[in-house]
Amino acid sequence: MRNLGTMNVDVITLFVEDLHRVRIFYQEVFGLSAVYEDDVSVVFDFGNMSMNLLNISEAHGLIHPGTVASQESGSRFQFTIRVDDVDAICNELKTRGVVLLNGPMDRPWGVRTAAIIDPAGHVWEIAQQLT
Repeated sequence: MRNLGTMNVDVITLFVEDLHRVRIFYQEVFGLSAVYEDDVSVVFDFGNMSMNLLNISEAHGLIHPGTVASQESGSRFQFTIRVDDVDAICNELKTRGVVLLNGPMDRPWGVRTAAIIDPAGHVWEIAQQLT
């Protein structure tokens, strides 16, 4: 297994209450156009990574059984690292004593994912594009 710390962070997902308002902010403040958009999310490319703005109503399904924090609780996000083989990475993580938060599972948007949580409570997703 490659050292995960040497790999690029590919996508940051931010949970938002008002998707429309936040989308406009990103367009106006950062001068970006969405590369993907549906009823619950908008994705913008930032150089070598993407920012996914996700309606908070969808957050629980993404990090279950983790807890979704309210806006008043502080920062809320999920980091995603793209890999070639989620199952192999998960097996390697398990041998290191890492407990999976969820997954591996195939998502309806064509990605196989698993999630872990760091000691500070930040969720990291390992994601494999399915063909």
